[in-house]
Amino acid sequence: MSAFNHLLAFQRQTEALSAIAERLGWDQETVMPRGATEQRAEEMAAIEAVLHERRTDPRLGEWIDAADPQNAVEERIVHLIDREYQRATKIPARLATELARVTSLSQGVWADARANDAPDDFLPTLHDVLSLKREEAAALADGGDLYDALLDDYEPGATQAQIAALFDAMRPRLVALRDDVLGADFQPKTLGGDFPQETQLRIARQCATAFGYDWSRGRMDLAVHPFSSGRWQDSRITTRVVETDPFNCLYSAIHETGHSSYELGIDEDYSFTPLGRGVSMGVHESQSRIYENQMGRGRAFTGWLHQRMSDAFDDLSITNADDFYATVNRVTPGYIRTEADEIQYNLHIMLRFDLERDLVSGRLGVEDLTEAWNTRFLKDFGVAVDRPANGVLQDVHWAVGLFGYFPTYALGNVYAGCLNAAMREAVPELDASLARGDAAPGVEWLRENVQRHGGLYEPRDLVERAIGTTITELSLLDYLETKFSEIYRL
Repeated sequence: MSAFNHLLAFQRQTEALSAIAERLGWDQETVMPRGATEQRAEEMAAIEAVLHERRTDPRLGEWIDAADPQNAVEERIVHLIDREYQRATKIPARLATELARVTSLSQGVWADARANDAPDDFLPTLHDVLSLKREEAAALADGGDLYDALLDDYEPGATQAQIAALFDAMRPRLVALRDDVLGADFQPKTLGGDFPQETQLRIARQCATAFGYDWSRGRMDLAVHPFSSGRWQDSRITTRVVETDPFNCLYSAIHETGHSSYELGIDEDYSFTPLGRGVSMGVHESQSRIYENQMGRGRAFTGWLHQRMSDAFDDLSITNADDFYATVNRVTPGYIRTEADEIQYNLHIMLRFDLERDLVSGRLGVEDLTEAWNTRFLKDFGVAVDRPANGVLQDVHWAVGLFGYFPTYALGNVYAGCLNAAMREAVPELDASLARGDAAPGVEWLRENVQRHGGLYEPRDLVERAIGTTITELSLLDYLETKFSEIYRL
């Protein structure tokens, strides 16, 4: 075989093993017995040791140097394998294995601490995770910025300076719009009624189906923190149920359908290669957010959803579809990021971005994190955190070592704003279809222009190819101002 074919065959097995590791993570967060935490940590460490050995195998370097790619696709495959190889060889095997073990254990500690509103039960474990991530960042940064080294794992090419500048540009208009909305004379009604779990889950499945979820290659389960997992022929979604708030369940399901559909929509020829996965978490988030918000929370789809909920829940308090649309998009100074309205969501991300930068740099100690969170939340949202589960313990990301991940949520919103503008121009019949509970025209446009390419292009290149112009936060901000000015009659 040629060097390129050796490289491809070796990578195929690495990709398959990586998918198995991901499946272990899915199992831990959904159906694994709670008493199996320590065993699962050892299993995760063992498979990570095998993966790290493969990712740093000296033969990879030889095959990469000798590879003779014949086209742009093969060139991109070699480039991505080389990028992963260069990154992996900087990290000692001991560190990679220990990170897998500790973050697997940490997830269980976090879940228990969250359930008990006991941050002190979790912070010592978080200290261990952070120490390992700082060690990893130092190895990767090679004297450069620690946070940028971690961020590159989720959004290649992005820097904290770029993101900070983006957030500085976005914050004034977001805050001004929020203040106008919260001070408006008109305020949407709250949703009341009895919303049993099984009925919520039935409608959540209907919503996922409306957005084209392929049930022959996926499934839906419950998780403490909703997520999606898998690729190629098996990509699964999760949601959670709050019996007083069905939107939590329904829109988590739509959001995760966006993530999962991205993985399932990638060109099948890219399976078991580095091209066969989402190119970045920012692009991934653009798909989940555009499914959830620009399509899922639009007037057309909420009209369809209102009818489904009216049929399912006898005592639904809102009988008018226009009122229901306003309620779905109701702006409130809530605690939970995943339940935040479109205006305030990015403000939640800005808070986390600043705190985790301070943690990684050492400017903020883990022992001071709860106070720092509560102080910043009160300043940004005007509400005092009532309990840790609604504050510092609400997200799983730091528990599992995902430092540098949070800003990609806001990048995804910016990308989604740009993609929505282009999609609406290209698919004028979209709202008519959404009103029938069929998102297919929008999903097909996204699959053709974004999803099928997988990792073929760099993140910004992919989005700019899809929209035909330069990425800008103005598309998102203009969309938000137009939408919420209408809803709140500003």
